[in-house]
Amino acid sequence: MAELKNDRFLRALLREPVDITPVWMMRQAGRYLPEYRATRERAGSFMDLCMNPDLACEVTLQPLERYPLDAAILFSDILTVPDAMGLKLRFATGEGPIFDKPVRTAADVEALPIPDPEHELKYVMDAVRTIRKALDGSVPLIGFSGSPWTLATYMVEGGSSKEYGKVKGMMFDRPDLMHRLLDTTARAVTEYLNAQIAAGAQAVQIFDTWGGMLTPRDYREFSLRYMQQIVDGLTRESEGRKVPVILFTKGGGQWLEAMADTGVDALGLDWTTDLSEARRRVGNRVALQGNMDPTVLYASPQRIRAEVAAVLASYGKGEGHVFNLGHGIHQHIDPANAGAFIDAVHELSLAYHG
Repeated sequence: MAELKNDRFLRALLREPVDITPVWMMRQAGRYLPEYRATRERAGSFMDLCMNPDLACEVTLQPLERYPLDAAILFSDILTVPDAMGLKLRFATGEGPIFDKPVRTAADVEALPIPDPEHELKYVMDAVRTIRKALDGSVPLIGFSGSPWTLATYMVEGGSSKEYGKVKGMMFDRPDLMHRLLDTTARAVTEYLNAQIAAGAQAVQIFDTWGGMLTPRDYREFSLRYMQQIVDGLTRESEGRKVPVILFTKGGGQWLEAMADTGVDALGLDWTTDLSEARRRVGNRVALQGNMDPTVLYASPQRIRAEVAAVLASYGKGEGHVFNLGHGIHQHIDPANAGAFIDAVHELSLAYHG
């Protein structure tokens, strides 16, 4: 593998000194870019795009060709794992993801296999290998997965949900069944992330998109517990260097200490958590990633720059900060505004290092 030319993202995650604050964006390869929309159209469908390693590589690299980002993130979807478990994922126009075979009964849970990442999910591993080769050491590649609780919400609901009635119904009525489902999913995710690392991912992020809609008690029992199981089973060193692990619970600001206790290297924060307060609470135990409100990117470049300055000031001097949005970039953002954001991070963060 090529020598890494820009490793400030990995260094920041391990709380090592950097020259400037590294920056990447969740969903940086996505619909706000006209070149992405063109490739997706060429692919035929979103899943066809995910399942074609060459096209997945193409869209992963698109934002890096446009902006001086400090990391690439694998282009894929969190729902590839339940799809590989036989739930038959499809994306309906205007409806989002749909599983034709949702998990509702004890028999459904018992029937779930743990997919072989180099067989049922080989297209993802091939994409990782293809992207690593194409990056040629320019920046690190981030691999990722959804958290077991987040995946379970889609698996039980059969798609997106506003009320989470079916999944929370199972959680409250049949906690034994929910624990079996989460344990199976956690084992599948552990194998999946370790396979991504073996294929060349240099850091991994666990996306716990729906953990924040649980009570503190249920978050610990049904979400954090299974992310802990994954973290305990992950490969933490590859190619002679550490593989940092980022844990991101959207709406999880109240549980930072418990999240840091899992032994991850970094916590992702959404915009509802104050960065200076988060840093005070976790001390030097973990790096922090985030956390500008993505809707700031609808504002003028001057306003974006002012917000970047405010986020940097909130974190303060020293190592351990990766700049990101508090969630994914929106599809209707002007790409020029994303560029203004990234440039502002690099320029204004100089004062906080060295």
